[in-house]
Amino acid sequence: MTAATAWLAPRSLLPAAGNAGDSGGNSDRGIVDAIRHSAGTEPINIQQLRAGISVISGSGGNIAVFTGPDGKLLVDAGIPASKGKITAALATLGSGAIRYLINTHWHFDHTDGNDWLHAEGATIIAHENTRARLSKPTRVAGWRFTFPARPASALPAIEFKSQMAMHFNGSPVRMEYYAPAHTDTDVSVYFPDADVLHVGDTWWNGYYPFIDYSTGGTIDGTIEAAEINLTKVSDKTLVIPGHGPVGSKSGLVEFRDLLVEIRARVSSIKKQGKSLAEAIAQKPTASFDARWGGFAIDGPAFTELVYAGV
Repeated sequence: MTAATAWLAPRSLLPAAGNAGDSGGNSDRGIVDAIRHSAGTEPINIQQLRAGISVISGSGGNIAVFTGPDGKLLVDAGIPASKGKITAALATLGSGAIRYLINTHWHFDHTDGNDWLHAEGATIIAHENTRARLSKPTRVAGWRFTFPARPASALPAIEFKSQMAMHFNGSPVRMEYYAPAHTDTDVSVYFPDADVLHVGDTWWNGYYPFIDYSTGGTIDGTIEAAEINLTKVSDKTLVIPGHGPVGSKSGLVEFRDLLVEIRARVSSIKKQGKSLAEAIAQKPTASFDARWGGFAIDGPAFTELVYAGV
């Protein structure tokens, strides 16, 4: 948690509010490096869900694992500093080979492990925008960090535009692209036989989300993705967020309502001609901070993110 807080804490998060003097280099390189390094010391946890679906947490975003007679399919790749512990965790889920890896979006805490998982035999699948982002230097102004182009071995070999379906371990696996939300690369992955949905960073369960305006994210798109997620689930669906514990429809509703309410509050303040500093001073998130502000994004930082998009 300490490393994640350092990584995403308001420095400022947005170029308009504090990065104007940034020359374009990695002046705060330690923020990204810290989260990468901390993955080597954080414990890895395994939660078995149902019908061969498990979740590995503790290395970047939540990793889903689908295990069966065809081998293993992973959703998201974690961070290489955790490689040994992830390998050990995967071994407890069966001896099958790693066959596929699906990236829910391009961010490093979900794709840094692409290279080593490809070396283990995984064919990488992602939205076409994820391949595009990983194929060239990509700047995240909020982190003051430019990610270099990834090697060919870390790039998705299979890409899709809107939807993709496949069969693995005798069951369908369905991928669907969101309109730009957290980024412009987000996809969901649904396992209908298990009724398990991985929504990536379109849901941070119990936490204010980071919105990456540098690569197409918006508050309105994040709200739209939350609405879409609600159309995909029933009261029995297990939902894997990008960050936070596995949840359900009720948690998605709470998250959607949070986003809508804070957007309305910040928009009202901004329409009054208030500056960002004035908006933060009015504490529009105060009634939510105890519940949602305890991880990577606090109330002022989330106010800043929302203010940029309304």
